[in-house]
Amino acid sequence: MKVSETGLPGVLLLEPARFGDARGFFSESWNRRTLAQHGIGIDFVQDNHSLSAQAGTVRGLHFQSPPHAQAKLVRCGRGCLFDVAVDIRRGSPTYGKWVGYELSFENGRQLLIPEGFLHGFVTREPDTEICYKCSDYYAPDCDGAVRFDDPDLAIDWRLKGEAILSDKDRTAPLFRDFDSPFIHEVRT
Repeated sequence: MKVSETGLPGVLLLEPARFGDARGFFSESWNRRTLAQHGIGIDFVQDNHSLSAQAGTVRGLHFQSPPHAQAKLVRCGRGCLFDVAVDIRRGSPTYGKWVGYELSFENGRQLLIPEGFLHGFVTREPDTEICYKCSDYYAPDCDGAVRFDDPDLAIDWRLKGEAILSDKDRTAPLFRDFDSPFIHEVRT
């Protein structure tokens, strides 16, 4: 498995090896021992799978606050999506900065998003499936969101029309009105 750093410390791009022949391919998408060899020791406790029927569907920007903050390992099971992480750790040198990567069934790439980051994606193709592991269980009282199209974040979603949104995402607060529950911790 190839593990690459991104422009945000802690957010990693994972590229599992694929072994293919005339029948298709085999890929090990997650292996605790392999990830531990790369310094990743997150204990994932929940797998989620969602389907977005239409291209241009935006989900996010979401987070789950302490004490039930979640790290996520995201991949695309079918179709194609643009996946985004935003640093929301107060005091971080990259606070409010974002990275985005195309994840598709074809490329098999995954994005590891630690606690303290917003997460969101936009689908590029109809019937796109996203599969992701979480390091804590869903806790509705800790669920939060920030506007996906916030002008201060200036994320280039490369939308080709109007975004398809849930009511929750449509009414999410702006970043400037958001009081982050996360603090950047300097490790020595």
